[in-house]
Amino acid sequence: MRIGTARATYRHDEALFDSRTQYFWLAVLGVALLVFPFMADEYWLYLACLVAVNIASATGLNILTGYTGLVSLGQAAFMGVGAYTVAALEQQFGSPVLLNLLAAGAVAMLAGVVVGLPSLRVKGLYLAIATIAASVILHFVFANWHSVTGGHAGITVPPAEFFGVALDTSFRLYWLFVPLTLLMLLGAANLFRTRIGRAFIAIRDRDISAEVLGIPLLRYKLLSFGLSSFYAGVAGGMWAYFFRVVTPESFPLIMSIFFLAAVIVGGMGTILGGVLGATFMTMVPEALKLVVGWLPFADATLALSPVRTIVFGALIVGFLVFEPLGLQEIWRRIRRFFHLWPFRA
Repeated sequence: MRIGTARATYRHDEALFDSRTQYFWLAVLGVALLVFPFMADEYWLYLACLVAVNIASATGLNILTGYTGLVSLGQAAFMGVGAYTVAALEQQFGSPVLLNLLAAGAVAMLAGVVVGLPSLRVKGLYLAIATIAASVILHFVFANWHSVTGGHAGITVPPAEFFGVALDTSFRLYWLFVPLTLLMLLGAANLFRTRIGRAFIAIRDRDISAEVLGIPLLRYKLLSFGLSSFYAGVAGGMWAYFFRVVTPESFPLIMSIFFLAAVIVGGMGTILGGVLGATFMTMVPEALKLVVGWLPFADATLALSPVRTIVFGALIVGFLVFEPLGLQEIWRRIRRFFHLWPFRA
């Protein structure tokens, strides 16, 4: 129950959803997600699958950067670890798709724990540089471990199969990616109702004070890196099944910047922020394609890549200056407006 806007019991305070209105809109969202693939064409199904992959990876980065306060620019490299794990398992063993994705997350988690070791001694810009160094090392491994990764030629991934059905179209992959991403979002939301999640937040707010309160910094920082990398590995595995070819060039540094931009634009430290940011940043290049397509120049598409990089940078700076709490804060204001309407002063 509520008293005004406050919650009267601990049970209600810990609840993810505590009103009939929220359950109603959740039901509407569920129905929309079920109906969408039957009404959308191939292009929109492609975007829906890509958004699901990006939301999964951005949520993982949000656990690390938004909730724990550890900046990472290696998310794309951890996705690459997951993608190569899936590709190798599919080619060598043809193992079940869910087992492959779980293995992708586990291998990426191990890599993330190793990369997170310097986090006890360095933070901020120095930690970001350390994660860039780790991504460069992993890129070198991807490009030169020919027996496993195929070198620059990469690996072709067979279609995923689920109960004998080949998931070789965006329509079929939608039914794997969207439920899996929703499950990962639910797991992340519940994480911050636990002692572990609250320890992450304490470390973000003041790590020295957290240590004084008895929170072992190294253990929880490594756990945060591991969970973030697990999400990235699963997202990378989905990416491999989606695009069906994995090469070292598939996971450049700009992709890590993309996910950091998604977390900043969406709103750091909120699950909704990761969802809104990843969706928004995924749609930005599509909007740019439309704009570039209207230009009367024959080589306009060649300008798309640098323009996209500039737009990403401008969005990060713009949101940091004008709306540091991101899209989730804008959404919160809209909800508050309609919650008080028509009695808003």
